[in-house]
Parts: sequence; C-alpha cells; structure tokens
Amino acid sequence: MANKKKLTRMINKLLFIGAACCFTHFSIAQEDSLEVEETESSVDTNLVEQTFQSTRIVSGHSVECLRKGVLEFRVEHRFGDLAGSGGGVQNWFGLDNSSDIRLAFEYGITDHLMVGVGRSKGTGAPYRSLLDGFAKYRILQQRKKGMPISLAVSGSMFYTYMKALPDISAVAHFPKQEHRFSYSAQLNIARKFGDLVSLAVIPTVVHRNYVAADDQNTLFSLGGAMRWSITQRLGIMVEYYQVFQDKGMRKTNFNSLGFAVEWLTFGHNFTIYLTNARGFGETQFITNTYDNWLKGQFRIGFCIGRKFEFGQ
Repeated sequence: MANKKKLTRMINKLLFIGAACCFTHFSIAQEDSLEVEETESSVDTNLVEQTFQSTRIVSGHSVECLRKGVLEFRVEHRFGDLAGSGGGVQNWFGLDNSSDIRLAFEYGITDHLMVGVGRSKGTGAPYRSLLDGFAKYRILQQRKKGMPISLAVSGSMFYTYMKALPDISAVAHFPKQEHRFSYSAQLNIARKFGDLVSLAVIPTVVHRNYVAADDQNTLFSLGGAMRWSITQRLGIMVEYYQVFQDKGMRKTNFNSLGFAVEWLTFGHNFTIYLTNARGFGETQFITNTYDNWLKGQFRIGFCIGRKFEFGQ
C-alpha cells in the first residue's frame, strides 16, 4: 500500500513537471511569435537593407549609417609591410611593426544621420597624433520597387596635435595653427544587385591647409568598391581610390587598394584586410599612400566594431 502511494506521488510529480515544461515552451514560443510579428510589421519590406554590412568598407566610408540610438566602439590596427624589403620573416611579416592604430566612437542620431570621433597614432608621413570627426547623412535608400540606388554624403575634419618640426621646409612645421587642419567631403553612391553583389562609387574631395611646395592643397579622387556576400554574415570586399593630380606631384605616391574579408557576429563586426595604405582617414590614405603592391609593400590590418544599443 505504501509503495502504491509513493508510485502515485511520483507519477503526479512527473505529470506536473511535464505540464509545466509544456506551458513554458508554449509561452516562450508564443512570445517569440509575437516578437517576430512585431518586427516584421515594423519593417518596410520594400527597402533594400545592408548594401554593405558596416559603415566602412576597407579604408573609406560605405553608404550605411548606424541605426538611431546605436553606439559603436571601433578598434582599428594596421601592421607593417607583409613582404618586400621592410617585411618578411625578420619582422614576422609585418606583425612586429605597427603602421597605424585608431580608436573611435560613432553614434546614430537617426536612422539616416550618424556622427563619429576618433584618435589615431598617425603614420608620421607626414603626420602623427591625429584627431578626427565626421558626420554622414543618407539621403536616399534603395528600394525593391522605385529608387534604384542608395546615396549618402559625408564630411570629415582632421587635426594633428604633434609637436611642430623645426625644419621650415617640412609639412609638419606648421607655421600657423590652421595649418594643422585638413578636410574631406564625399558622395557615396551604391547599389545592391540581388542578394550577392553590392557596388559603390565614391567621388571624394580632399583639402589640406598646408602642403609641401611640390604638392597641391585640394585634389579629387574617385573611389570604387565591391562586396560579394558568401553567406548572410560573411563577405569579401575590394576597394580602390584613383587620385587625379599632376603626375609630377605624385612621383612617390600610389593609389590606395585594399582587399578584405568581413564577418558579422551578434553585436560585433570583424574585418581583416590587406592594403597598401598605412593610415586612416581620407586625408591620409588618399593623399599619403607611398607603398607599392608590386614591391610587397602592403600590410595586414583589422577592425573590430562593437555595437551598444540604447533605448529607442
């Protein structure tokens, strides 16, 4: 009799636990279903999203903006030459050296307007100790029916607080305070073709307040980029900036070229790339790239972006 009562209590407990599990599972499934329905109902299904996965491509901006209330902390690093006379096994293929480092905070004011500030070490050619700030506004967003492209405009300002050099012929001599400033402005025109390929054309104007005697203050560059999506979270990219300047002024300068692999994770965006550009920012990689891919003067770089979302 006692054994029968124990068995009955055990069966009742098992039934209770099973019922509780089923109820919990049903409640969670129902909440998930409601969340999916709410998310789907709040999204404009005619918009083409994620033309590029990040607000940057390799060195330059993409057409994307951070969503409203999203803060991104970015850590960017570029090493020394992978090959050539400055690379090889002695420098562990550039990993022993650091050409530039940048830390930045960027924030989405609205879904179409973002701002950012950053600090970079600088390459020393010709600047070090650089502060930068920018604003980017997406004017148009591609739609499945109607608007065929996405369009954004951005403007950036750079300031170097490095100690002025005593050589009066050096760019970093800085006779006046305003000589420490440089600027860039650009249009970013992009289109996503299906689910696999995205293309961008990026006309850019760069102005530096103080340059060498054989250089020019303002110049124009035409950038181009492509992204190929391998999966929803993994893609490869290429980016190139052609500078239009008197050839006599660019005997030692080269155009910036980079290849990248981008991996999107929950809350993080990780990019690893190869590029001949040493520095960050348009007034650095567009005007001051002195390395030649054909001589092995390119380097590994990476960027880690961590997003923090605040209440909407």
